[in-house]
Amino acid sequence: MNQSLTCKLCRFLELIPPKSKLEEEYAVLKAELSNLGSPVVFCHNDLLLANVIYNAEKKTVTFIDYEYSSYNYQAFDIGNHFAEFAGVADVDYAAYPSAEFQWRWLQVYLETFRTSITDTSDSDDDDDMSNTKTELDISCLYVQVNKFALASHFLWAIWALIQAEHSRIDFDFLGYADVRLKEYFAKKDHFLSLTVENL
Repeated sequence: MNQSLTCKLCRFLELIPPKSKLEEEYAVLKAELSNLGSPVVFCHNDLLLANVIYNAEKKTVTFIDYEYSSYNYQAFDIGNHFAEFAGVADVDYAAYPSAEFQWRWLQVYLETFRTSITDTSDSDDDDDMSNTKTELDISCLYVQVNKFALASHFLWAIWALIQAEHSRIDFDFLGYADVRLKEYFAKKDHFLSLTVENL
């Protein structure tokens, strides 16, 4: 075994939990997230800030880089977006949005989401599609989003492990996997303990 490969393997063993631990975490996430009731919608799945373009003159937002887009849980896309506030190259999870920021963001999101559904609906009297947002709706989405932020950390950590082996891009994918897994474990207990009742 050459020295470069030996160093890479040693670093992998030092930074990354064993496969059995990752499988255990996957099972925990799957059990928790599959019961949250987040709707499946068309998602971007990679809403890091560089993929969100704001045109101040036109007051419009445009999303770019749709290569990961597909149907997914609504709360995953938002949780992933919030997790991406930390950046990619110089990751700083102090930039993860505060509860107050998330609350305001989710209010606007729900308002816009419901308006878009109402605009395309034939029914004017469907109570579920009304523009009236409730504290309960926002609380529920807040809980879902933060729990799905854990899935974002886990997904991108596994993605980075694969990239560390196969990508030709000059980037520390193994280090990035380590950063995402550390944040996953740092937030896991708090985010999984969130309920609408304890907000």
